[in-house]
Amino acid sequence: MQLFLESKNFVREYGFVGVFFATILAGTVVPLGSPALVVAAASFGLDPALLAFTAAVGFTIGMTINYLLACNLGRPFLVKKMGVEEFEAVTALWNRWGWILYVVFGAIPILPVELLALVCGLLKARIQTFLVLSFMPRLAVFTVLAYLGEALGEWIGLI
Repeated sequence: MQLFLESKNFVREYGFVGVFFATILAGTVVPLGSPALVVAAASFGLDPALLAFTAAVGFTIGMTINYLLACNLGRPFLVKKMGVEEFEAVTALWNRWGWILYVVFGAIPILPVELLALVCGLLKARIQTFLVLSFMPRLAVFTVLAYLGEALGEWIGLI
C-alpha cells in the first residue's frame, strides 16, 4: 500500500518530468522498473501517448549513456585484453546478428536491454542504428503499457 501511495505522489508531484528522469536512470544499469512506472503513471491519469513517448526518450538517453561509457571506457580495455584480431571477429559477429538479439530484448520488458547497450558500446555498433533500435521497441512497449495503465486506472477508479 505504501508503494502505491508513493507512486501516486511521485506522479502527481513530478508528472512527465519525473517519468523522464526516472526512465533515464532506468535506461542505465540502475534497476528502477520503468515498465511498472509507466503503468502506474498512466493509471494515475497521465496522457498515455505523451507518457509512452516521454518514457521511450528517457530510456533511450539512459541506454545511450551506457553505450558511450562502454565505448569510451570499456572498449580500449577489452581490445587490450582480447587482442585486435579476436575483438574484430566478435564485432563482426555482433554487427551481423546482434541487432536481432537487441530488438528481442528491447521488445520484452523483463529482459535487460540496458545491459545490451553496454555490449553495443563495447563493440562500437553504429550509433544511428543503436538509437533507432533502442527507441522503437521501447516506444512500442511503453505505448502498450501506458494504455494498459490507463485502462487499469479507469477500471479501479483512479482516473
